[in-house]
Amino acid sequence: MYQQPGVPAGVPLMPAPPAPLNCPPGLEYLSLIDQILIHQQIELLEVLTGFETNNKYEIKNSLGQRVYFAVEDTDFCTRNCCGASRPFTLRILDNSGQEVITMERPLRCSSCCFPCCLQEVKIQAPRGVPIGYVSQTWHPCLPKFTIQNEKREDVLKIAGPCVVCSCCSDIDFEIKSLDEETMVGRISKHWTGIVREAFTDADNFGIQFPLDLDVKMKAVMLGACFLIVS
Repeated sequence: MYQQPGVPAGVPLMPAPPAPLNCPPGLEYLSLIDQILIHQQIELLEVLTGFETNNKYEIKNSLGQRVYFAVEDTDFCTRNCCGASRPFTLRILDNSGQEVITMERPLRCSSCCFPCCLQEVKIQAPRGVPIGYVSQTWHPCLPKFTIQNEKREDVLKIAGPCVVCSCCSDIDFEIKSLDEETMVGRISKHWTGIVREAFTDADNFGIQFPLDLDVKMKAVMLGACFLIVS
């Protein structure tokens, strides 16, 4: 099996399945999974200096096989001046090193005091072809988001807890139907232990969704996770 340059020997990679009908190139991996695990890599330079570096993530299936690798593309000034609200381009690569998903977030505010300038991310597959959007929905105290298709039609809702920090437990964001009566999935920030939580900002996340969900919407769920946790 092909081993992407820079990947340690022995890292299990998910083999490419046959592509479903009307599936964007590279998204066929998503057709076989209902759970994604996202592991943010710890950057030693960031730990030692405190300066933000481009975030890197391994995206795995429930068996621990790597499905994708994601890397942030921003400059030094943007990362360290704008902090968590910074604009970014996130490139998601498959195990052959091909960019299959591109996520772009403009510079926006996440405060409920500015309802006209809330967070948003556009998901493209391949680059230049939008397949969906995730937009923050104004709410006075809850983190809420709307998942949209490529035509900007609402498809699903996401609702998080009032307090988005926790000690010794996971933080869950529920993915719900448009009427918010039925839960169809979950985005979770996993507790990684007191040492890692205290001394780094590298986090682990999980996404659960229906196996038969359209692969484009699964990719948009990835965008929702990166928007929520960034």
